[in-house]
Amino acid sequence: MNQQLLNRALGAYLGFACGDALGATVEFMSAKQIQKRYGVHSEMIGGGWLALEPGQVTDDTQMALALGQAIIDHRGWNLQAVADNFLAWLESDPPDVGNTCRRGIVRYRDDGELIGLPREDEAGNGACMRNLPVVLATLNRPDDFEVWSLEQSRITHHNPLSDAATLALGRMTNLLIRGEGLDACQREAERLVGQYSEFAYKPYPGKASGYIVDTVQTVLHYFFNTDSFESCLIATVNQGGDADTTGALAGMLAGAKYGLERIPERWLERLDGEVAEQIRRQTASLMQMND
Repeated sequence: MNQQLLNRALGAYLGFACGDALGATVEFMSAKQIQKRYGVHSEMIGGGWLALEPGQVTDDTQMALALGQAIIDHRGWNLQAVADNFLAWLESDPPDVGNTCRRGIVRYRDDGELIGLPREDEAGNGACMRNLPVVLATLNRPDDFEVWSLEQSRITHHNPLSDAATLALGRMTNLLIRGEGLDACQREAERLVGQYSEFAYKPYPGKASGYIVDTVQTVLHYFFNTDSFESCLIATVNQGGDADTTGALAGMLAGAKYGLERIPERWLERLDGEVAEQIRRQTASLMQMND
């Protein structure tokens, strides 16, 4: 396997987890509250409303790992296995579960439904945040990427804005892992905004909630306006709001762009060791599906 490709894929997945662990501390705080309390929040200190250990991740990384494991175990796509893994995760008493994710997984548990009906109130970021394993397993198969992404999304989030964002950020990550530059990413972002004008992020509206539009605007604004992995992640999470998810998604893009070696060592060292090991194993297995 191409070492540079693997390096950028690892950068994306470990960068994603770093963003989750860094952002979780300041989740649901405003930018002003963060500034007052931390100055600039730049270290994995844990705490926050979930009282996490330093380097501990949340539902973002846990759900991504559950999805990745289903793909690896079945050497391809098995939607029921994905739903089963989400259910096992829900029943493991995780530190945090989004309401829309919970509703969709409980519906699967009780009724066996793998796809709910489209809903206005499912435009959250929970489907987008966990889709990275699909990106890694389908680098050269855009049709599979689209089908798998939408199917895993709609277990919990059946909404056109959620669908569009999940596909757009996934395609951007694919481009970056394959060594394409920012221009290609900006074209993908423009395509998203052309499709749904709600996603317009210039000028940046400054909201970072769990609503998929706010999430994507925040991630794109800081990704395109910073020049290193570290500056991208710090700027993103200091915006507050749903900071574990904006941090994770910004970390995914920045990690894919800058590569594993540009992720600060101090963050990688603090990251939950078991999670980091699982990510390294999954990344290697998922990337082999492209050979």
